[in-house]
Amino acid sequence: MKLRFTANALRRITQISDYYNDTGNPKKGRHITRQILARSEELEEYPELGPEEENLREVESGHRSLFVGAAYKIIYLIATPFIIITDIFDTRQDPNKMKS
Repeated sequence: MKLRFTANALRRITQISDYYNDTGNPKKGRHITRQILARSEELEEYPELGPEEENLREVESGHRSLFVGAAYKIIYLIATPFIIITDIFDTRQDPNKMKS
């Protein structure tokens, strides 16, 4: 399967990197960005690696999620032949924000 990122997902990755650059820890920003990309690439081989995202079940979207460390989730859809990364969600936020 081929990996695709939505504009929203790419924006989130940039926001994460910018946040750590602005707080004086660019090394951590690069590390988290690399982790997100590496975990995303695992989905090419194992698209069903992440479970259905329970916070999005009520909208019947078919989204799945995959944790990156303890703080972030990759939100994605399987749309053969693609895996579409739709969001990178900070799990320290209110899960209801995922629906908006």
